[in-house]
Formats: sequence, C-alpha cells, structure tokens
Amino acid sequence: MRDSPRPAKGPLAGVRVLEFAGLGPAPYATGLLSDMGADVVRLERPHIQASGSLDLLSRGRVSMTVDLKDPGDLARCRAAACAADVLIEGFRPGVMERLGLGPDELLKENPRLVYGRMTGWGQTGPLAQTAAHDINYIAITGALAMMGRPGEVPMPPNNLLGDFGAGSLFLAMGIVAALYERERSGQGQVIDAAIVDGAASFMTVYCGMLKRDPTIMRRENLPLGGDKANYRCYACADGGYVSVGAMEPHFHAELLQRLGLPGALAGTPEEAAALETKFLERPRDEWTALFAGSDACFAPVLDLAEAQVHPHLSARQTYVEVDGVLQSAQAPRFSRTPGAVQGGPCKPGVGGVQRLRSWGVDV
Repeated sequence: MRDSPRPAKGPLAGVRVLEFAGLGPAPYATGLLSDMGADVVRLERPHIQASGSLDLLSRGRVSMTVDLKDPGDLARCRAAACAADVLIEGFRPGVMERLGLGPDELLKENPRLVYGRMTGWGQTGPLAQTAAHDINYIAITGALAMMGRPGEVPMPPNNLLGDFGAGSLFLAMGIVAALYERERSGQGQVIDAAIVDGAASFMTVYCGMLKRDPTIMRRENLPLGGDKANYRCYACADGGYVSVGAMEPHFHAELLQRLGLPGALAGTPEEAAALETKFLERPRDEWTALFAGSDACFAPVLDLAEAQVHPHLSARQTYVEVDGVLQSAQAPRFSRTPGAVQGGPCKPGVGGVQRLRSWGVDV
C-alpha cells in the first residue's frame, strides 16, 4: 500500500481539501472529491489507530495527527485552513466554533474558503444538538415510512439512503457548486449539509403525489415499494433471489411470456403467488440465463462479492483493483478529465506534514 496518493488527475485536480477526520458521510464525501482529483489532507486525532488496509472511506489522501486541545496544533490547523480551498468537518454544531476554527473566524483569514459542514439534523433547529443516526434522520422525513411490505415494520435500507445518499452526495455537490460560484465572486461560503435536508429532497416526487392523492403514500399504493407483483424480488430454488421491474405493459407482457405464464395474469390478485411459485422452480442463475438479453426488466440479486465480478460491471470497470483491493471505481465519469481512485486508505499521521508544506504551510 502506498503512503501517499497517486498523482492527481480529474476535474478537481489542484483543489486543496482539509478534512477533519470523522465518521461515515463526511469521509465518503471527501473520498468522492479525492476521486475527482482533489488534493486531500486528513487531520486525525492522536488516539485514532490505523484501521487496516480496508478502511476505504479514507482512500486517496494523506494524514496528519493533531491534538485539538493543544494550542500549537490548533494554530497549525488554522494555518492549513488558510492555504486550503475546502474545509470539511462533521462535528456537532458549535464544536468548531469552540475550537476557534469556526467559519466566521476562518473566512476572515481565508475569504475564498469553502467550508463544508456535515451533520444529521443540520446546524440549526430544535434537534441540532441531539444524538441520532441514519435511521432517525430518514424516519422524520417520511422516507422510512415507505420501506417494507404493507402491515410490516419499516425496514431501513442499511445506511445507504441517509448517510451516503442524503448526506455525502449533497455535501459533495454543495462543495463543487460553491467552488464554481467562487470563480465568479471570488468568495467562499459555508455549506450546511444535513441528512434530513437531503432525505427530504429525495421525497420531491412523492410530495407531488401526496398533493394529488392523500392516500398514495400508503405502502400498498406505492408501485415501486415491492408490493406489486411486477416490481419486487422473488426467491429461487437454490435460495438465491431475482428482481423484476416490469412496470410498462410491454415489459410486463414479456416477463410473463418468458416465464411461460398467460398474459391475462398481469395485474390480477393471483399474479404474485403465481410468480412466487414459478421462480421457485429453478435456481437463480438458470433464470438469469433464461432472461439474458430480454426487455423483461430482470436482474439477479447479487451480493457484493458477486457484483464485483459481474460481466457488465467488469466490462465497465465499475469495480477496480487498487493496492490489491477490489473496490468501487470513481463515479461519475468524465470524457475529457477522467477521475480515478487516487490511492488506498491513508495511514493515520503519514504524509500530511509533507503535503501541507507543499501547500506552503509552516508545520
């Protein structure tokens, strides 16, 4: 494993990012920027130990250890922020201000700084100081209520929707937008990225549906929630699973035709049971072969190890090997300035001092 990232390439090459180490959504957002070429220095607290070569949320940056209770280290953090284009932190509201590293102080010293703040509840509001996790943030926005079968307890989609979707992606998008705006104004600004705000944004289409029909948000009325026979997963003979999403009538007809079932079954109360029985007749991979090349909107349900070697994802190099580990490739893709995974996980305290010195910071 390399101690420092590969030579940067991508649309954000040359952008300097200072990351205060944290959990989940902030590190993932920072990794997205690194994949696009940003030069990232991660500030780690002294007690943080190396989590091994598989901590992929820390990939593509170098690290420096700082004690935020030490006045000298705080001064070094401020100096680093003065040389950075972007600062990313994921503490509770007010923590950075108490350290003397809040946006008001740092933007006075570096007016071009884009200051990214990642929280669950946001910087303001009655719950801003309350502890919570991904499941709680998506719960209050209406998103979690949609998950699961009618009449059953809602099932959280791990932390993909909240932490990494509603959190990381909105933080990264906000930072890139602020960098673009800075080219016109010459001024930085603060990005208040809250998971509740991102999750509420995901609910946009359903807000319109709710206005049109107040009953539409009941799970039995949601066409994409897994209750409809032609948009759900089915068990196979070998214990594997398949997914079908044949929403349109012509796709639905092809699904039933490939299964050898009558077209008149479409949309009837008996359809789900018929499909359940049919898919149990063969193992998953046999069904995959039978539906190959069809427009029945079919795909096998793969675990991560299987997904990494799927022919389509292999052809697109959706997963790539970096430092001996198969991991997710950079996304999205750029035609003229392609990004790339900039290296493996960082080692706490390694490479950051040298990198900051290359930024002109006296550390």
